[in-house]
Amino acid sequence: MSNYSPTRDTLAKRIAGEIVLSPSPGKTMRKWRGLLGVTQIELAGILELSPSVVSDYETGRRRSPGSGFIKRYVGALLDIDESKGGQYIRQLSRITLDPSDMFIDIREFMAPVSVAEIVEAVEGTVYAGHERLGQNVFGYTIVDSIKAIQMLSGLDFYRIFGTTSERALVFSGVSRGRSPMIAVKISPFKPRVIVLHGLTGELDPLAIQLATHEGIPLAVSGLETEDELVEVLVDLYESTG
Repeated sequence: MSNYSPTRDTLAKRIAGEIVLSPSPGKTMRKWRGLLGVTQIELAGILELSPSVVSDYETGRRRSPGSGFIKRYVGALLDIDESKGGQYIRQLSRITLDPSDMFIDIREFMAPVSVAEIVEAVEGTVYAGHERLGQNVFGYTIVDSIKAIQMLSGLDFYRIFGTTSERALVFSGVSRGRSPMIAVKISPFKPRVIVLHGLTGELDPLAIQLATHEGIPLAVSGLETEDELVEVLVDLYESTG
């Protein structure tokens, strides 16, 4: 690995820990390689292995990798990111990884799912972005809408994005959807899909207009309770393992 930095070290530990604890380590390795935009050829070059060996680990054709190989694998991913300007590591440096009262649940999928699968799981009705339902989603964050709006604004809004913005952003306890969509509009990061849950009135037309303008699919969940919302998304998460 390159010179120590707290941000890089935090990210390395998070990636390595997820790989070690995953029921499918190879699939999780492949997921992180994809998130950092690294090819098997690039990674193999740094590791001084053939691309087929990297592929064998990622597809499970080889025995689960040991901690030493995982450390090298993660280090190589981050070395490559740094060689390209460190965009991913810089993004993480602006993210608070500690949970907060506003977070109901936050997870990274073991393998990507589509926006359409997210919408189906939450029994959603789509109001914008129908043409983007095939896009991949790599995780989700469920937040308490009122607390998120009260606690976060502007550039601080990135805290809800976990390790990637390519995720479903689910707001629970929404009145009509205007405030969450305004918050997303002014955020420098955009989710792959927005789900609103618990509407107490009709969806605000401005929320639909903002979602359409930002090019983000917008869906309203038909599930009755927050517990149901959490349960179906946890089930979807577990299905990717």
